[in-house]
Amino acid sequence: MLIAGTLFVHPVFAEPEFKHEQAFWNKNANVPIFVKEKLAKKHASSNPANALNYLDETDVGIESPEENLKIKSAETDELGMTHIRFQQVKDDVPVDGNEIIVHFNQNNEVVTVNGHYNKNVEEQSINTEAAIKENAALDIAKASVQAPSELSFEPTVELVVYPFEGENYLTYKVNLSFLGDNPGNWFVYVDAHSGKVIDKVNALLHADIIKKQHHKGVGNGVHGDLRHLHTTKEIMKGQGAIFKLYDESHDGLEGIYTYDYNTLEVFENNSASWKDEYQSPAVDAHYNSEKVYEYYWEEHGRNSLDDNGMAIISYVHYGTNYNNAFWNGRFMAYGDGDGEFMVPLSAGLDVAAHEMSHGVITHTANLQYRFQPGALNESFADVFGALVDEDDWEIGEDIMAPAAKAEGRTALRSLSKPSKFPVSEERAPYGSGYYPEHMDEYYDMPLNVDNGGVHVNSSIPNHAAYLIGEQIGKQKLGQIYYRALTVYLTPTSNFSDARNAIVQSAIDLYGEGSAEVQAVESGFDQVGIY
Repeated sequence: MLIAGTLFVHPVFAEPEFKHEQAFWNKNANVPIFVKEKLAKKHASSNPANALNYLDETDVGIESPEENLKIKSAETDELGMTHIRFQQVKDDVPVDGNEIIVHFNQNNEVVTVNGHYNKNVEEQSINTEAAIKENAALDIAKASVQAPSELSFEPTVELVVYPFEGENYLTYKVNLSFLGDNPGNWFVYVDAHSGKVIDKVNALLHADIIKKQHHKGVGNGVHGDLRHLHTTKEIMKGQGAIFKLYDESHDGLEGIYTYDYNTLEVFENNSASWKDEYQSPAVDAHYNSEKVYEYYWEEHGRNSLDDNGMAIISYVHYGTNYNNAFWNGRFMAYGDGDGEFMVPLSAGLDVAAHEMSHGVITHTANLQYRFQPGALNESFADVFGALVDEDDWEIGEDIMAPAAKAEGRTALRSLSKPSKFPVSEERAPYGSGYYPEHMDEYYDMPLNVDNGGVHVNSSIPNHAAYLIGEQIGKQKLGQIYYRALTVYLTPTSNFSDARNAIVQSAIDLYGEGSAEVQAVESGFDQVGIY
């Protein structure tokens, strides 16, 4: 939503024998793991079995890896490295948010291991047999968030072990997604034994057509910019042609679709010229969606938000005087603004890139939307917003209304100088009142305020990204950050984990001791993230 400790291990002999340079091991909480091999053992192949063997033979603090880890994915990247991602389990039940990734180089040598592992869950006896049924948990979850009777998408229910506030619960993790006056993409954790809601967090995604033709149209955006659009011309038997704001011209992409929230229909027009003022937010949303799609495809070889060609869907005219935009887990929604503080939010290319990048994050690291992982979620969305809209380091400069600009609010956030803008009145008491630039200014906020500071503390890693980008350029910054997001980060990664992931990504791409690695280390040093 827009407004929305480390362990290093390396062997010193040929046989596995390790020195621990740093060790922060809290047996009662998630344990951050970052292992770098300096003298790696070569395996016959880079596969899950050999990854498990490595973890079993190496002192990384995981007992019985074959029992406590379950393979989640195995991918080989353009550098020839293979990344085996494991989910921690308890009696085959996933431990929410805890993943371990083993990284092999092209020579089948383990070079890095990172992620989070809950030692307490491993050691504790937990009853993993549910006492209540999925349907009962679903009803409890719906009632707890006042979900409407009709949801936007089918809810999902998954049995997980959920570590929360020092206890480990067997819960049903219920995802509810809906629109309306109070939209939600809720994750509700219902105790599978008692039915009590343990935790909940809002993580704000047949016509008789005879022939369809890809068509090029033009339209005026919110600020009057002429936009060249890829649309579709539908020709109905016995009727004239109708032009619609959906684009199915990209190979391997399901399509780009732009809807009117007031009608819940794809925008349509009698001509290929979209010049009506009511259409202008849709013109911008459609145009910007394609620009963001092209960025991820051309820069990173990523086919849409899920890398599998999923449809890119936007709704405009959401709400009434709604000063926000959001990704709900399946699509983007843009408010029209109130005309005083904001204009229609689809006018901002960086806003579209921010929201769509939340979709990329959902399908990669899936950073939990609270506290530091949530702040990283927001930060990565901001960074990619600034990379796609490459003219500046501001977020939202094109959606601010004249009255806001007159008061000095020329953007929502700034990566180059976060402290130029104040935070909201609700958040100000927890810090200086302005967006922080350094960990010395960190806002220690409760979960019920901005999900623990996800939109405020994100400005600290944001500023690190700016400092790095000014040294190496936005193109290299994007390559490094994309690799960190897709290869190294896990759902519960914190700021220190992000530094490790981004440094390691720079090493992978540009080499140990390179100017790019030095720039990354310097950027994080300057904001106090170690």
